[in-house]
Amino acid sequence: MPLDIFIPYWGDVDYMKKAVDSVLAQDNGDWLLTIVDDAYPGDEVQRYVKILDDRRITYLRKETNQGITENFRTCVSLATQDILVIMGCDDLLLPNFVDVIQRTAADAPEAWIIQPGVQVIDEAGRATSPLADIVKQRLVKPRGRGPRMLAGEQLAVSLLHGDWLYWPSLVFRRNRIQDFDFRDGLPVIQDLGLVMDMVLAGAVLLIEPEVCFEYRRHTSSASSAKLLDGSRFKGERDYFDLASQLCKNNGWRKASRAAHLRLTSRAHALLFIPLALRHRRKDTLKVLVKHALGR
Repeated sequence: MPLDIFIPYWGDVDYMKKAVDSVLAQDNGDWLLTIVDDAYPGDEVQRYVKILDDRRITYLRKETNQGITENFRTCVSLATQDILVIMGCDDLLLPNFVDVIQRTAADAPEAWIIQPGVQVIDEAGRATSPLADIVKQRLVKPRGRGPRMLAGEQLAVSLLHGDWLYWPSLVFRRNRIQDFDFRDGLPVIQDLGLVMDMVLAGAVLLIEPEVCFEYRRHTSSASSAKLLDGSRFKGERDYFDLASQLCKNNGWRKASRAAHLRLTSRAHALLFIPLALRHRRKDTLKVLVKHALGR
């Protein structure tokens, strides 16, 4: 059965075309691509898809911009295949992505979520290793070699210490993810919120180490833009307070404490204090200090 690939689109046209091209370049052509255009100005992407004239590609355009959370909901609701991925419009699939995912999904039917191997790239498409990703992969992500399963409080604790997942690369079982919804009011951390709701409900996550996805990290992303105005950290703090209570209600005391401590989130805020000082952003500075001190 084909892999359902969704691209919720809003952003750079050239990056978007490259994302589509990376789907077309798959070694395994057993895929369906659906582009959900969130009313981005212009019709260049629509014209590009029309020129490609590939029956596996569907282009849908919303009449008005509804935001990323609502676009994620739309993508999930449109899924028809057993497994799906919601990739970023600036990310890239390596040619082996569909092969790796279909093999992994077939070998591990009990896995609700698959985290494949990821290479981080910069704006120019060059491999890079920013500090945040070094911390994610070397300090926070559970250690081990080869494919491995994680679930329960152990998985929750690791994710709440630091979200080491790469959301646009995650592959979901359709019959599992469609039982959940994205939480409103969390435009930057809604991905962790959804995954944690699934984990609390018994989700099994499979780590597949074979690299098959390129995640683009650059300063113009929505999450990066919110760092200087401080709104990202307020949203994170609100979510971790909620997650702490949810874990407590589930009897997961260690996970509840991990959410309360939110160590890597607080450390992340510390890193941006010099930047806020340099730009003389007093309001942002107050938010960063408050978040870093855990108040």
